[in-house]
Amino acid sequence: MQASDSLYHRLFSDPVMIEQLVRGFLPAGIAALLDFTRLERVNAKFHAARGQRREGDVIWRVPTLAGEMVHIYLMLEFQATPERFMPVRVQVYSGLLWQQIIDVRALAPGGRLPPLLPIVLYAGEARWNSPADTTDLVALPEDSPLWPWQPQVRYHLIDEKRLRAEDLARHDSLVALLFRIEICDRPEDLPGLVAQAVAWFAEHPGHATLRLAFGDVVAHSVAGLVGAAPAATVPMDIEEVQGMLAERIKKWEQELIAKGVAEGEVRGEARGRAAMRKRQFTRRFGALPADVERLIDAATPDQHDAYMDRLMDAQAPGDVFPDLLRPGE
Repeated sequence: MQASDSLYHRLFSDPVMIEQLVRGFLPAGIAALLDFTRLERVNAKFHAARGQRREGDVIWRVPTLAGEMVHIYLMLEFQATPERFMPVRVQVYSGLLWQQIIDVRALAPGGRLPPLLPIVLYAGEARWNSPADTTDLVALPEDSPLWPWQPQVRYHLIDEKRLRAEDLARHDSLVALLFRIEICDRPEDLPGLVAQAVAWFAEHPGHATLRLAFGDVVAHSVAGLVGAAPAATVPMDIEEVQGMLAERIKKWEQELIAKGVAEGEVRGEARGRAAMRKRQFTRRFGALPADVERLIDAATPDQHDAYMDRLMDAQAPGDVFPDLLRPGE
């Protein structure tokens, strides 16, 4: 269960997210051209011929270092299956954006249309296998004399569910953390990811709306992992959700333990807790020291709860096991 397109609309209405998306997930040469200090949101209100409005899309404009204005058109796709004719949709809405620019007289006399950067962010489960441009959609061989007159449209695809967690971990950005949370399929991995997001916000004051949106992302992820519908509650800050997550993980562990006991797997209780804690520590800080591994294996249920609480806020291994590791080791 991933977040909705309206939630992504909130997330990518923050200039930090747009800059990080372009810098981290598009060819490097594009970001090198742009002056992100002058990002400006575009409130585009245009409609297709049938009257549909692209409510979920986000449009920004940013000048290049040379002075040209580029429009970044982020199309959010949360449908279950890929859209084969996405190039046509990109062509239609790009044309409508250009038409709006013409209609509001945003061009200097004799001026040319601004370049567009269409990005499709897809969050469906099925792999996106649709054409990225119109070449394969037009019923003509490319050597046809008619080919030069066919519309040429292309978009950049980000297929979120096909991104690998290990690749995303190399990106030091909030967008990468968003994708890692969204593709996370193990409840025990979430606390470390959320702690990294909390740390990012601590280092970058402000972004109140973005903090709330990230809280909603985590709430959706928790609900999806435990097989429940997201609770309809007042939006919570990411740090508030972090506390909720710690309690929910403990409850999830207790449910698994109770199930194991009911099935006669009493000895599996301690092993299950130890294995989960080792995985959480390793995913967060890397290789597990031998003395820490022995400590985890011998831990009581109360000690496991204490380790879990410390791990939520830990910035270094020594924060989790202060008796064995000094902070920073």
